[in-house]
Amino acid sequence: MVMPSGRARMLGGILSDSHFATLTQLPSLISEHARERGWPQVLLYVVDLQQAVLSLLTGRGADGGRMAGDLPTELQIDGTAPGRAFQLGVVLPTSAQRDQWWVPVLDGAERLGLLRVTTTEDDEAAMQDMQELASLVALLLVTKRATSDAYARLVRRMRMNVSAEMEWRLMPPRTFATDRVVISALMEPAYQVSGDAFDYAVSEDVAHLCLFDAMGHDTAAGLTANLAVAASRNLRRQGSDLVEMADGVEKALIDQFEYSSYATGILADLDIGTGRLTWLSRGHYPPVVIRGGRFSVPLECAPGPPMGQDLGVPTELCHEQLEPGDRLLLYTDGITEARNPQGEEFGLDRFTDFLIRHHADALPVPETLRRLTRHHLEYHRGRLSDDATVMVLEWHGPAPYAPGEAEALVGLPRGGPQSVQDRPLR
Repeated sequence: MVMPSGRARMLGGILSDSHFATLTQLPSLISEHARERGWPQVLLYVVDLQQAVLSLLTGRGADGGRMAGDLPTELQIDGTAPGRAFQLGVVLPTSAQRDQWWVPVLDGAERLGLLRVTTTEDDEAAMQDMQELASLVALLLVTKRATSDAYARLVRRMRMNVSAEMEWRLMPPRTFATDRVVISALMEPAYQVSGDAFDYAVSEDVAHLCLFDAMGHDTAAGLTANLAVAASRNLRRQGSDLVEMADGVEKALIDQFEYSSYATGILADLDIGTGRLTWLSRGHYPPVVIRGGRFSVPLECAPGPPMGQDLGVPTELCHEQLEPGDRLLLYTDGITEARNPQGEEFGLDRFTDFLIRHHADALPVPETLRRLTRHHLEYHRGRLSDDATVMVLEWHGPAPYAPGEAEALVGLPRGGPQSVQDRPLR
């Protein structure tokens, strides 16, 4: 009889015991079975909604203090070693002694937090075991967080309004990747967002994208945005094309609000195999393409009217051929038109220049957007008068990414500490 390895006992034990465990029971469950692998301590930190802080999941909900015994319950992402591991998606030692390791926790390409694993092992097998444990923990977090108010309280840094509560439950994960595309999005102000919404899906060789900006900045705007996303999803899943989807969203808004509310939006389909982009605008800013990581190309197409007013103007379908490596940007006016206290607009040029500069730094796509969020909030002194939403799709080309290339784009672990480079964090 072949006895299972410590790794197999750890992963199998966690998986077996997780079926009837709550989210707050995960820390003790993980620690108990990690000891079977020979790791005396494994801690789980989860990232907050704005991806600025990592908080310790203790099993006791959101702790009020900054320490749990001798352990910090909060870790800043910017300017720290654990933050570097989170940002770049690499396994890093916590200190020069290399007896503890920061391991990124990711669900596919979505960054959820970090594990801190205590072990003196630093060989390739140990690094692989750490990453497999982190992958299993990520799956358990995703399956259990939707039913855990403790998780919601832990990852929030302030009170959330009702509209934002609706929006975040509606949105897909902020980052998603296949072997040829990476999609990442952000929404601010995270706790007061009301009228913006994004959606995406990938079916066979088509990536579907939607971005909506509803009239107003209140709960009614949140209801409008939610209805627009739900209507577009419903029609897309019935096989409708982009024009039919836009018309269906308009009908749903009129049926519900009787011309008292409307939404602008972009709906787009990308053929992943060929790079052929088909899109339409309903009263919204056109997309922008960043090409070659060096310059931006605004796409041109006559916009139709906003959805919800039934103005009887036909919708024009637009087409664009993407080139391998292109990044397609969809955004709302809260990014470009928001003004700082001196009255200066953030502007499209500042927006695209930021993304081009950070593309040159070879940062993962979601990390670039995280930094855009921090930069945008700092520019406006932390106060936004309108929702600001950005969605980025990077198309690699008709051929899949080379080994390790897709991981670098989203910040997935790439082989342990031997792969860590001394890349500057600007």
